[in-house]
Amino acid sequence: MEERSLPRAERRRRTEGRILDAARALFADVGYERTTIRAVAKAAEIDPALVMQYFGNKQELFRQAVRVTPVPEADLDADELVERLLGTINLKMAKLPQSSLAMMRSMLTHPEAAVSAREVLSGQIDRLAESLPAEDARVRAALVMTIMLGVTVGHQLLELDELRDLPHEEIARVLRPALRAITAPDGS
Repeated sequence: MEERSLPRAERRRRTEGRILDAARALFADVGYERTTIRAVAKAAEIDPALVMQYFGNKQELFRQAVRVTPVPEADLDADELVERLLGTINLKMAKLPQSSLAMMRSMLTHPEAAVSAREVLSGQIDRLAESLPAEDARVRAALVMTIMLGVTVGHQLLELDELRDLPHEEIARVLRPALRAITAPDGS
């Protein structure tokens, strides 16, 4: 079906998708600072003004491009929660989505990207903290998220030999006691 014959809402959704796909690829490949609105527009084959119309500015484009999947739901006990988190290791060790790579690559080098990354991670910490029956649930959730992020960075960006060739199950086996200790209600 020709693009012009589609309903306006569908054309808008497709254009937004092309912009986000182009932005994810560029943020992942060259980072936040070197990604420009013009480059995103060129990759999406649209006018730069349209990128601005859809997203307003580069920071909002980055925010939308790096949205990540939510953490596990709040109705899990500590062991189930740890197993869900460890289940994501396969995802984190596989080829990550460009949105995740873009966020990781940019968050440490550019202040605007760091703000967006903190907002995303803070939301994940909030949701994870709801699952933890402890007074200091937010601290524990932040530690869990930091550990998982660190493992992902070590594997994906730093390509540490010790992690790169290690089976996912082995990484999960080693992490399990630490994550259980952090998420246990009594802190043991």
